[in-house]
Amino acid sequence: MKTLFVFLLLLGACAQFSFAQTTTQLVGQIVCCEDCWMRADRKTVSYGTPADLAKAAECVGNGDPTLLAVLGYDGKTTFYQLEAGKYKKPGKNWLELIGSRVAVTGATRAKKDKHFLRVDELKVLATPQQIAPAPNVIGQEAALVLKDLFGNEQSLNAYRGRVVVLNFWATWCGPCIKEMPDLAAIQNQYAALGVQVIGAAADTLAEQKAVRAFITKAKVNFPIWLGATTADMARFGLGPALPGTAIIGRDGKIVAVYQGIIKEAEVRKQLDTLIAKSQREVKDQIAQARQVQKPETASVPS
Repeated sequence: MKTLFVFLLLLGACAQFSFAQTTTQLVGQIVCCEDCWMRADRKTVSYGTPADLAKAAECVGNGDPTLLAVLGYDGKTTFYQLEAGKYKKPGKNWLELIGSRVAVTGATRAKKDKHFLRVDELKVLATPQQIAPAPNVIGQEAALVLKDLFGNEQSLNAYRGRVVVLNFWATWCGPCIKEMPDLAAIQNQYAALGVQVIGAAADTLAEQKAVRAFITKAKVNFPIWLGATTADMARFGLGPALPGTAIIGRDGKIVAVYQGIIKEAEVRKQLDTLIAKSQREVKDQIAQARQVQKPETASVPS
């Protein structure tokens, strides 16, 4: 009887453990902290605005835990602190997924009044831009002033008359590193056509040694500026997640914006369109100039 009692006791303990940590799939939105979520009524205001994302970047930088906000049928939100599992994060933290609506599969557990979720599988259902589109900046004047690797101030205004591919990146950003060869190839092919790629790094001037080492290793062939902030990215209609890219026309106005890794073919198509447009405008200007310079034919009296 004593043996049976012990067996039942162990069985109950195992059942309790299984209940405490179970594998499930949860659908929700990745946020940085409960305070960020509570800044607005999320039943009427979608989380993922540039202001939300900028605040999240600050929280992640401070080491705050990243959460999955799951809205229940009762209208209440449950927050699960994300823990490392089989899923490989896209970077050194969850920042690149902040604001995304995702489906996460993994084990959940509770400790006091907190919930935890081990991330074994993750599928992005919607990006922050799809949930809460960034303000439309197309056609707006592009302004950015940063320092180069020598500490000299550089400005986008100096590139008026050229098409600029402005890429926001960082040495610690995995996806940024992946797209560097594509940006270098674009610089090689389009430089003679009046296109200039510029890399605006989140790395600071104090980290220029690491940036120089990266440039050498990755064979970066375009100017690198330092100290880009989330506020800089927001002015180009980009969230704080790296990488992000904007194309600026010869008139200094924003033509296109890409959040995340660029699709090289898409960028090339946009550049080809801008170059063709410029060539047509030049031909029209030449034709008009010739028309003005053409002498009027004198009338011959009969």
